[in-house]
Order: sequence, then structure tokens, then C-alpha cells
Amino acid sequence: MSARLYLAQRLTAVVLAFAVAVHLVTIVYAVRGGLNAGDILARTTGNGAFLAFYVIFVIAAAIHAPIGLRSVLREWTAWRGRSLDFAMLGVAAVIAVMGLRAAFAVYSA
Repeated sequence: MSARLYLAQRLTAVVLAFAVAVHLVTIVYAVRGGLNAGDILARTTGNGAFLAFYVIFVIAAAIHAPIGLRSVLREWTAWRGRSLDFAMLGVAAVIAVMGLRAAFAVYSA
């Protein structure tokens, strides 16, 4: 793994650790507070802070996961070279598109 990929994965791991913790605490708070889906949507719709948080969360996941998957595939299979790199770019794109669509859908619900 190149130094840039190593650094990118470690930096996104820090972002993801924080984001996952905030996300889980928020879920526990919502459930224990008796909020239903309508209440949650009422709080997230049009909330720029919510959107910014989840956009950062999605981008970090879209960078982090394909780097790790690339390392696993290189270790466990004979797959190497540009085709693997392009496939991982595809995985990153799918994660980014799906995650951003979800975040914007909840933001604009």
C-alpha cells in the first residue's frame, strides 16, 4: 500500500470513529426519547448541520472502505494492477452516490 493510501485510510478512520460514535449516541438518544420516524425527519429536514455531518461521514466511508477492501483483495487473491484500482474506484463511487442520496433525501424530506 502506498503512503498516500495508508495515510488516507488512517485519517478517514479517525473521522469514521467520531462519526460512528455520534451516530450511535444519536440513535440511542432518539429511541430512549421516544422519537418516531416522523419526529426524527422533522428534526433533520432542512437541517444544514445534519447534512454536513452525514456528507462528511459518507465521504470518509467512501474513501476508507475501498482502500481496506483493496488491501484484503490483494492479500487473499491474485488480483493486482489497474483493474483492481479501477474496481475500487467503482466501489467508492457506489458508496458515495448511495450515501449522499440518502443524506440528501433525509435532509429534503
